[in-house]
This record gives sequence, C-alpha cells and structure tokens, in this order.
Amino acid sequence: MGDAGVKKSGVKLLVAGEYYEDSKPYEDLINKFNLHDSVILHTHYVPSEQVRLYFSAADLVVQPYRSATQSGVTQIAYHFDKPMLVTRVGGLAEIVPHQVVGYVTPVDAQAIAYSIADFYDQKRSEEFIANIRTEKKRFLWSSFVEGILKLYRDLT
Repeated sequence: MGDAGVKKSGVKLLVAGEYYEDSKPYEDLINKFNLHDSVILHTHYVPSEQVRLYFSAADLVVQPYRSATQSGVTQIAYHFDKPMLVTRVGGLAEIVPHQVVGYVTPVDAQAIAYSIADFYDQKRSEEFIANIRTEKKRFLWSSFVEGILKLYRDLT
C-alpha cells in the first residue's frame, strides 16, 4: 500500500498504549513520511475502563511484536470480535489461526503491511469476525472443563 496508498485509502493507524522503548524512531518516521493525519498516537497507559473504547474503534488489532510469550491483547480482541494480525513470536500463532481470524506474519514490516492491505483490499472483516465468534468458543470455561473431563475419561 505504501505511504501514498495509506493516505489515499483513508486508513488510520491508532497506536494505543505505552512505549516500552524509545519513541523517537517512530516519531521520526511519522515526520519523514508526513503521516500526521494517518497516525493517531495515544501512547500512554490505557486504564481498564477505557480499553473497550480503543477496541471498539479498531477494524484490525495489529500486534507487531518482536518478542512475546502470550498477549492479553489477543484475548481482549477475541472478546470484542476483532480480527487480528500477530507476528510469529512466542505462542501468538497458536491462538490466532492464519487466514481464519486474522493473520500471522513474520516479524517483517513488508509482510505486516501486505497483510493489512489484504485485510482492507479483500474486505475480510465479516469473514474473520464470523470465524472469531466460532473460534473463541475454545477459550470458554465450559470448553476447558469439557477438556479436563475428556482427559479424565480417557485416563480411567
């Protein structure tokens, strides 16, 4: 999509949450490519009572982590029926089936950009949301209990 493509598409990037590293390189990129109208920075701590507002505003929850084990953001996205993009780090790929509820990409800017463009160009929102509603059932307590009962039955 490129920076010109982003500007023409009307897509906005909402960055929510605290930086865990120096913000200057990111701010420099926003300045270099004149993306002030396309990038909204809310890079402060987000209180629990405001989390729903950010997820409600999102079409796609992008988690471009360089390293991670799991992410509470993923489970919150499931709760709000939000398609996701995660990078192939830690256990994230295990809970976000690729091309089912979103995307699993390498830790690579081009791959991430390609998937975001695909999401909008191919109008994947409805398909992913329908799949999320099915997929998230495996995270219910009733599914967990059923799994334990099945294990018990298999062992006895």
